[in-house]
Amino acid sequence: MAEERVQILDGNTFVVSDAQGDIQATASDPSGLFALDTRFLSRWVLTVNGERLTALSTDDLHYFETRFFLVPGSDTVYTDAKITVIRQRAVTAGFREQLTVLNHDVEPAELTVRVEAAADFADLFEVKDALEKKGTHSVDAIGGELVMTYARESFRRSTTVSSTQPAEVDDRGLQFSFVVGPHGSWSTDLDVRVATVGPGGRPLMSRAPADDAGRAALADLEEWIADAPRLTCDWDSLAATYRRSLVDLGALRFSPLIANAQGLPAAGLPWFMTLFGRDSILTSLQALPFNPGLAATTLRVLGDWQGNRVDDFRDEDPGRILHEVRYGELTAFQERPHSPYYGSVDATPLYVVLMDEYERWTGDADLVREFEMESRAALRWIDDYADLQDNGYVSYRTRNEETGLENQCWKDSWDSICYRDGRLPGFPRATCELQGYAYDAKLRGARLARLFWNDAAYADELERQAADLKTRFNRDFWVEDGQYYALALDADGSQVDALSSNIGHLLWSGIVDTDRAPAIAEHLLGPRLFSGWGIRTLAEGEARYNPIGYHVGTIWPFDNSFAAWGLRRYGFKSEAARVAAGILDAADFYHGRLPEAFGGYDRTQTRYPVRYPTACSPQAWSTGAPLLLLRTMLGLEPMGDHLIVDPALPVGIGRIELLDIPGRWGRIDAFGRGLVDVDRGGQLRPQLGDASSSPHRG
Repeated sequence: MAEERVQILDGNTFVVSDAQGDIQATASDPSGLFALDTRFLSRWVLTVNGERLTALSTDDLHYFETRFFLVPGSDTVYTDAKITVIRQRAVTAGFREQLTVLNHDVEPAELTVRVEAAADFADLFEVKDALEKKGTHSVDAIGGELVMTYARESFRRSTTVSSTQPAEVDDRGLQFSFVVGPHGSWSTDLDVRVATVGPGGRPLMSRAPADDAGRAALADLEEWIADAPRLTCDWDSLAATYRRSLVDLGALRFSPLIANAQGLPAAGLPWFMTLFGRDSILTSLQALPFNPGLAATTLRVLGDWQGNRVDDFRDEDPGRILHEVRYGELTAFQERPHSPYYGSVDATPLYVVLMDEYERWTGDADLVREFEMESRAALRWIDDYADLQDNGYVSYRTRNEETGLENQCWKDSWDSICYRDGRLPGFPRATCELQGYAYDAKLRGARLARLFWNDAAYADELERQAADLKTRFNRDFWVEDGQYYALALDADGSQVDALSSNIGHLLWSGIVDTDRAPAIAEHLLGPRLFSGWGIRTLAEGEARYNPIGYHVGTIWPFDNSFAAWGLRRYGFKSEAARVAAGILDAADFYHGRLPEAFGGYDRTQTRYPVRYPTACSPQAWSTGAPLLLLRTMLGLEPMGDHLIVDPALPVGIGRIELLDIPGRWGRIDAFGRGLVDVDRGGQLRPQLGDASSSPHRG
């Protein structure tokens, strides 16, 4: 399951290349150097004496730095190479590549090294949709540097390539001619600097990678990891996954222009390296026991940029939480609405959910009071703007029919919301989990109003609304012949009756009637939804089911983490542990880095989780999934100024310790032993599912 691409990142600046370190991007290929949603390098190809290079190995040094070991020529026939080439690349606000050539021969080597460079300055949306540029390009060799520029009115982007060694520079790249002595070496540093100017001539970013940027990034990463709880356990794979999650979550942090230098996670590489409201909220919920500061930043930034007007182009309403922010050309010229775009219907109730959960963990009442008006506005939005059908349910329909999102729930692909027989409903659509989020937000909002806003009457009203919503929901969404909740209600109020993973989110929200929870748990762990690796997004047997369909049969780790949390909420400890075991076992095959999604094939069909071809990796809420699963398995719940620990761990995990968990209690430790038999049918590997292999057996 080796990666075909090599990627390094620093916030929302990232480089995606092949195994040789080369970039040969096509119109629709997300390879290249990207920053602020623009591709600043679309070609970066190294040759020695006219020959391409073959990769021997790649060192994953840090999330922002990698090293390639290469030899000239084809790898089809092995010969003893006389020349080795090492490319060491680090990314900050561009990237710096140290190029070293080693001569292993007893004779001197006369060499010509060439780096071909080009920049198409494609907006990330242009890459996704293979669109053509509308501005003008220019390429110049100026003072020994290669300068590539793009301009469309006042929107300007530039890429400058320079070298510490003298080079012949033409409009296609840089060339070096030199002789390396016997057992000698030659090296140069290649700097790629990017500059961006927005409409009106305002600089957005213009700086080169600093010499000490790598040291600063490494020091920041070490501080980030040191501040998180320490995990020790008998299952080495879990410890590796935990560290990988912390590193990747640290790598995805960035400070968007609207955040005033505050850091919060970008959603995922390569397509979503920007601020997403829903993703930041859910990732912050996952990470609360490990770094509550992410939640505080997310609440502040999203509160500051809460909608304040009715804008059909941006799907904006007063009180609505943003969906996505972009800085590329299409957004600058209002050919896309992401400045910011508000077309998410779940981020707004989830904002209130995060506010309450954050306070429960941290005791930070000041932030709750500081953002009282924003929280109230979010709660008002649920009733005043999200009830499109005047039936008391949250539903969605874009008002921007040209470039807005059709599906504004987390399953936002075109075919994700469907009937059993595969038909697609019209709009508005009221998906089931949205009602759960609204229910949870009202109850949590009531708690905040009663304890911190000094408004008991408002708290009583929110609780009354929540109780009414729960009663109506359990009547209108319940599919009697299947004993589960419908995926959605359509524009006519009829049930969109597909069986989906969304029912796991309903358990998490608490909207499920207690007497119906066992049927939901049985479906989640039943053969139609549970593959052995995890819960599928759509049940096997539904007309649109496809094990490698984006939202119609794949397994999403984040989705499973919230379903497991919901199972724990209703007392299904063993079932939650079984979901956690499948996902964490899958993580081992991905070297601890869970992708956005993987195939929903049954575990009896494949010995490994099948890769979804275009999954983002790393992705914020997949990175957060192991963290939430740890919380769920250990049964961590705040109770006043205390932390409740109630472990229910898969037997193969053995002993586990999570030390220095931060919260309103200061720092506290949690311990547990794997005692839950999760391996039904002998599907899990022995180190996780076999009680006889547990270090604590007997």
